[in-house]
Amino acid sequence: MTPYQIFTDATADCSPQWLASLPYVNVIPMQIEIGGQEYTYGPEGTITVKEFYALQKAGNYAVTSQIGPSYYFRAFEPILQSGKDILYLCFSSGMSGTYQSALICAEELSEEYPERKIICLDTLCASVGEGFLVCEAAQRQAEGYTLEELARWVTQHRLKVCHWFTVDVFDHLRRGGRVSAGTAVLGTALQIKPLLHVDQNGALAVVEKPRGRKQAIKAQLAKMEQGWSPEIGKTVVVGHGACPDGAQALQDAVRERFPEAKVLTADIGPIIGAHTGPGMLALIYWGNTR
Repeated sequence: MTPYQIFTDATADCSPQWLASLPYVNVIPMQIEIGGQEYTYGPEGTITVKEFYALQKAGNYAVTSQIGPSYYFRAFEPILQSGKDILYLCFSSGMSGTYQSALICAEELSEEYPERKIICLDTLCASVGEGFLVCEAAQRQAEGYTLEELARWVTQHRLKVCHWFTVDVFDHLRRGGRVSAGTAVLGTALQIKPLLHVDQNGALAVVEKPRGRKQAIKAQLAKMEQGWSPEIGKTVVVGHGACPDGAQALQDAVRERFPEAKVLTADIGPIIGAHTGPGMLALIYWGNTR
């Protein structure tokens, strides 16, 4: 079996603890601008999650950039030269044009290295949901899946990764065009904590508008109760944007309601955090409530 390397991007928010016992996953850094400064987020990056949210809480807004083809060339080519194939698990095309950039690069590199295989897959996932899928894929690589077998597995399972997010503030959703200015003002006044999910097309959509953190967590748990599929896997991920107390509350609630769940936690990084702000809580699991 020809060896292959799994790639993903910094949007995936893969916790180092998740990956510690798994085959190496190559994470491509991404660019972000906040407070008038440009940073790189990811391996050997110039900004940490803690630093990013401190800047947001100080009143700064962030802008992200998609990965260009030249970045993929620099990341992919050494792997191809070493004799390995590539499986790239990309940030959802419903939120970014990054996937198209990867395809452009893969097509050109395939002409230069016709003996190698480059498979780019749109995960239709984001943040800790993307990281969840990447780690599950790495586990199957460790179990001996071939490149083609793993690509089929990811394609068959990506829409079974359920993402349910709540946000604490409206400002970042408003600036990103997710909600109107009027909705943001009214929602803030009423203490609404929007419930969002990643839909079948990999896009972020507002689904419900619970009032207060407790009601938002109840709404997340209700969605999981409707569609959790532990027969696929019992791992459940609680992600948070600089909100450890909220993450603990959601984690405790999941363990109480679903005692067989294996609950992990992870930070929601700057790429998604740029659009959702501090205080975001995410619940990720295998299920049928996409």
